[in-house]
Amino acid sequence: MNPSLIKHNMIAAVLVAAAILAGCTSMSNGPAVDYEAIVAAADRSEADRKNDIRRKPAQILAFSGIRPGMKVLDLATGGGYSTELVARTVGPTGVVYGQEGPNGPPGGLKAFATRATTPAMKGVIRLLRPFDDPVPAEVKDLDAITFLFEYHEMPKAGIDFAKLNRRLFEILKPGGVLIVADHSALPGVGGDAGPTLHRIEEAYVRRTLEAVGFTLIEEGNFLRNPADKRDVTVFKNNVPNDEFFLKFQKPR
Repeated sequence: MNPSLIKHNMIAAVLVAAAILAGCTSMSNGPAVDYEAIVAAADRSEADRKNDIRRKPAQILAFSGIRPGMKVLDLATGGGYSTELVARTVGPTGVVYGQEGPNGPPGGLKAFATRATTPAMKGVIRLLRPFDDPVPAEVKDLDAITFLFEYHEMPKAGIDFAKLNRRLFEILKPGGVLIVADHSALPGVGGDAGPTLHRIEEAYVRRTLEAVGFTLIEEGNFLRNPADKRDVTVFKNNVPNDEFFLKFQKPR
């Protein structure tokens, strides 16, 4: 065969393969999500907008990678601030499970119940279950789990990290992600600062989750504060708390 023709065919094959791959990627990722627009929705409460100043929700949502149509578990919902944002993001084609422990804080439970009556929470399924068994047996193959600023509370709640982490790993689909954010503790503290300072050591979080099979794939540093000495309770700190965001993935 003519060498120039062979070269032409090879180039054509590469271009076709690249086009197919691009198409698959596009179908997999879909169009870009406007997280800023989600946060700016006119029907969000003034209280939530005040919270936004400190919590930077658009950056959190972008970091999570949560998209319309996903099936997501939001752990330790409290009053439902993050649950509502996730529900707005997955939209009517998605599902959000909002979990809280059976003995969750009364104020948070009441606030969540009030929030649950709003249109934005229509797709949320409320779950009051133990953290180490957060969803019914039939719920599985989740796209994402969010666990924001409450992982440190597990020892106080009598939850074993290993049991909790194994269960979270089980209910995610291959390729699914777990987002853990928390208040940073000093190196070497492990999980011991949870009940007193409401903090946890970042390296400890990594070790405990990697031990059950999770892979750390991304870090978010948008709420970092090097000025935080990390040795006082987060409720009495005179500077913004140093907070980390970690994204783990269940291998495909």
